[in-house]
Amino acid sequence: MIQQFFHNFNLFSKNEIEHLSTLFSEIKLSQNDFFVKEGEKCKEIAFIHSGIFRSFYTSDEGKDNTYCFRFPNDLMASYSSFISDKPSIENMQAISDATLLVIKKEKIQELASENSKWSEFLRMIAEQEYLELEKRFFQLQRDTAAQRYDFLIENQPNYIQQIPLQHLASYLGITQRHLSRIRKEISF
Repeated sequence: MIQQFFHNFNLFSKNEIEHLSTLFSEIKLSQNDFFVKEGEKCKEIAFIHSGIFRSFYTSDEGKDNTYCFRFPNDLMASYSSFISDKPSIENMQAISDATLLVIKKEKIQELASENSKWSEFLRMIAEQEYLELEKRFFQLQRDTAAQRYDFLIENQPNYIQQIPLQHLASYLGITQRHLSRIRKEISF
């Protein structure tokens, strides 16, 4: 899976991709384990081999606010913490048992200094992160909760049923009761 991920960028040769895949270490997380906790520095990037993650922050009132989900074949990091070397303001938690392939920040920096393709890859990832953030912002501003839910169903039909309702409702910015009504209206 990770080799296909790198192949899709059309940057690296087959031999480079095979070498890259050896630089990642496998870790397993159980449901509810954290990849990153608020207040910790993010020192690695993960490729999600299996499992689902949610990114959330805790409000001053102690309420969890889910704003992002990550699925298999996605990269995951507390990006602002990773690039700034400051403590994370978010949590990244496994919703299910998960297997990650991780690479340390130092290794990425070393690769970027040795091979300009890595700098290009990192630029492309930064652009993807920006586009994803912009898409999420516009979804929250213009789409209804039902439209946002429908978008998730269209893009992640195999995983949406595995997301606990309270996290899904938080992501959509609605109550669990409202989510139940939306789910009844939308047929799979």
